[in-house]
Amino acid sequence: MSLPLKTTYAPMEALPATDLPLGPDWQYEPKWDGFRCLAFRDQSRVDLMSKAAKPLTRYFPELAANLSALAAKKFVLDGEIVIPQDGQLSFDALLMRIHPAASRIKKLSEATPSVLIVFDLLVDDRGKSLVDLPLKTRRQQLEQFAQKYFKNNESIRLSPVTEDLSVAKKWFHMGVALDGVVAKRRDLPYQSGERTGMQKIKKERTADCVVGGFRYLEGKPLVGSLLLGLYNDEGKLDHVGFTSSIHQKDRPDLTKKLKKLIKPPGFTGKAPGGPSRWSTKRSTEWQPLDPKLVVEVQFDHFTGGRFRHGTKFLRWRPEKSPRQCTLDQVKRENRSALNLL
Repeated sequence: MSLPLKTTYAPMEALPATDLPLGPDWQYEPKWDGFRCLAFRDQSRVDLMSKAAKPLTRYFPELAANLSALAAKKFVLDGEIVIPQDGQLSFDALLMRIHPAASRIKKLSEATPSVLIVFDLLVDDRGKSLVDLPLKTRRQQLEQFAQKYFKNNESIRLSPVTEDLSVAKKWFHMGVALDGVVAKRRDLPYQSGERTGMQKIKKERTADCVVGGFRYLEGKPLVGSLLLGLYNDEGKLDHVGFTSSIHQKDRPDLTKKLKKLIKPPGFTGKAPGGPSRWSTKRSTEWQPLDPKLVVEVQFDHFTGGRFRHGTKFLRWRPEKSPRQCTLDQVKRENRSALNLL
């Protein structure tokens, strides 16, 4: 049986939640701060695919080599790529890998090697698909797979799991090492592209947004703020707010990058509003962009179809598809503390 290729599975996703679900049907896992990755092995071929079905293999050659070194010749693993650095997980080190120069990637792969933290097994070492099995069965088979093949391979590790709520709470408060907690239904099969069987409880309220446009600084030819968009149920990009928390040193290079992407209309749904008594003509002018860039922002409140205050820029998300940036992320607010505490 040949191994399904990289477009076969869309990763199962999680809904934002405000607290941990309770009951015997749920298990809890750490939420790792990295790049979601499906790892495919078919004999000598290894493919790493992002959440948005973009190839990651060339950016993490050391991980591909370590997967090739496993005795298992066929499998599909679902996990998260992270880079440990100075005792923590460095998202900046991950972003540095998304670079066009192979020589640069090779140097970084040797200086800051990546780790794949595995939390699901979709195809076993015989090439048999497991996606129709419930999670509790897949987890058992994953643990057996890890016991057999992950030994003496520090770059591929099994993610912990618990059914104990107190343990999950401890994970939530572990500091910067984790991004929160994920709850998964143990009785459900692997639901590609669906959000019904998983919930994520993050430490911060965050959203991945499309950059649909930008404004210049008052009186200066430099970017002042990014205009944020989310796709609505009709598939149109709505303007939902802005972020201006851009480091001054980053503005010149970012301005050059954005100017190359200027392309109307920018927003295909709700567009930025016109002048008001509080704004000047200059402050209402904005440049539309081709919707290719994704940014993660932190926010306080989302009501009436927009962020109520300016958001805080957290990081670029080059591994994510703009089309995945939907209003579903903010329909249920993702509070920064568990209601159960």
